[in-house]
Amino acid sequence: MKKAIILIGYQNDYFSNDGILKNVVEESSKFTNIIENTVNLIKKADDFLIISTPIIFSENYSELSNPVGILKTIKDVGAFKQGSKGSEAIDEIKAFGDRIIEIPGKLGLNAFINTTLEDTLRSHGVEHIYLAGTVASICIDSTGRSAVERGFKVTMLSDCISSRTVFEKDFFFDNIFPLYSDSCISSIIA
Repeated sequence: MKKAIILIGYQNDYFSNDGILKNVVEESSKFTNIIENTVNLIKKADDFLIISTPIIFSENYSELSNPVGILKTIKDVGAFKQGSKGSEAIDEIKAFGDRIIEIPGKLGLNAFINTTLEDTLRSHGVEHIYLAGTVASICIDSTGRSAVERGFKVTMLSDCISSRTVFEKDFFFDNIFPLYSDSCISSIIA
């Protein structure tokens, strides 16, 4: 069975020291050690297709009409603007070059919407996806549910996912993700 790792949100606005939204995921990211664990995973995941799905908006956020929640926050603080340092992949991910396929077009919570993610997975024969990134309660959950509805087997990588708080991440791993996916630590799969 062909497998893929989907990276969500590994962008400077979340993870760089000057990231506009760093404080949103900082506590959980440090606790999880998400960046180091993800880098180690990618180094060892030779038989996996690896895909990054960044969220990037135009200068005026015209793609967002009447945004609410996190999307409203993103617009209000000016995060993930096309051409900005904040919208770029973090250096640790950039270092892998074209080992990681970047699929543009994500403008919301679900990495399948407005992107070629499903087509890319199917063209490579992928049946099982492993999710890594942030935010567990929003983009990770939305993408995971959508993947299951599209017929993919889904595994959440517990040491490569962060959230707004440690409690929130743990809540999703204990109560939500088991409803539709498996979970494991990254060292088990690579």
